[in-house]
Amino acid sequence: MLGKILLTLTVIGIAYLVIRQRQVAEAMATTKAKDKGRASTKHSPSSNSPAAALHENSLAADQPGLSQDLRVASYLFLVFMVGIGAALYYYRWQDDHQVITVNLHSAEQDTPVSYQVYKFQLRDRTFTTVDGRQVTVASSERMEIIGLND
Repeated sequence: MLGKILLTLTVIGIAYLVIRQRQVAEAMATTKAKDKGRASTKHSPSSNSPAAALHENSLAADQPGLSQDLRVASYLFLVFMVGIGAALYYYRWQDDHQVITVNLHSAEQDTPVSYQVYKFQLRDRTFTTVDGRQVTVASSERMEIIGLND
């Protein structure tokens, strides 16, 4: 269980670093583009032709849209992974806290002794009951488990 949590946190951390790196790269690219645009307008006014401006605008329009889509997709993926992890944790917790009945049959007694036990408290030869009693099964006793689905 700890491994699953660590794996999820690792994926979240890597995704955060990738998104942060892209944001920094975009900020640097826009800063360079602005500086380049200022330098080109000062030195060569003929480069402001309508075709060149249209080409630069189309490239600039494509890049933020793609970046925004990737950002949304990565956030949705993170939400999906955290949701799946939470759902799996809840279902495992629910399964572990299922109350089962353990009957101990002894050679000396005619009727078995019954105990209510949480599923996660059941071990090979010992178990802890719902009310907190620790029971160790002797080698001469037979243990019957009722309510164990899998």
